[in-house]
Amino acid sequence: MTDSSMIGKVEKAHRYAEEKDRFEFLTFTVRVRGDNGEYLVTYDHGQWTCNSEYFDKHGCDSHTMAVERLLDGMLFEPKKALA
Repeated sequence: MTDSSMIGKVEKAHRYAEEKDRFEFLTFTVRVRGDNGEYLVTYDHGQWTCNSEYFDKHGCDSHTMAVERLLDGMLFEPKKALA
């Protein structure tokens, strides 16, 4: 790739990164360093999981809520996809 071509790609990447609505996370796993240890949060097409005891009992926890807040507007929403 020529230097001018790469410059154009970098500029395009910067523009894309500023436009969050271009992205939609479908599935991922992220490690969250909580106050009491590290936890694995997984998102898969609208379904959250976390390996914390609290999540096992309640179906959500501070780790999943933090990741959801971090990626606000960028997560796949099954109801939206069906519309």
